[in-house]
Amino acid sequence: MAHPAAATPDLGVGPEFTRLRWATALFAVALLTHGADHLRRGMDTVSSTIMVLGTVQFVLAVGTIALVFAGHRWAALAAVAIGFVSAAAFVFVHLLPDWFGPFSDSFINPPASARVNGFSWFAAIFEIIADLIIGFAGLRARRATA
Repeated sequence: MAHPAAATPDLGVGPEFTRLRWATALFAVALLTHGADHLRRGMDTVSSTIMVLGTVQFVLAVGTIALVFAGHRWAALAAVAIGFVSAAAFVFVHLLPDWFGPFSDSFINPPASARVNGFSWFAAIFEIIADLIIGFAGLRARRATA
């Protein structure tokens, strides 16, 4: 017979989890929009440090999306972590001046070679807002199941 802790039910029910799924769908669209802007700008416009960090964030984001839509018990916690960490990281990388060398892809007075335009600003801000939305939705879902 399995230990009772091993039989922890999945999270995928209730209104808070429905909100988390909607927030996750928005997050997925924002993730793809931001990624599309990086493809449009060219992958050579960011440092290798930003490329590695962005790839790690993307993999963790896809994992979070999968957890949420599978209704996994870790989904809400993953949403909180990826949401708030990503929001802070994107503000740091894109919306602050280029003070941090390889940790910066600043949209504040970027060189022409960075190919930053209005769509870049939209994509970054859209992702930051979606990050915050999934983070708060994850918090609400965690509280509802606690």
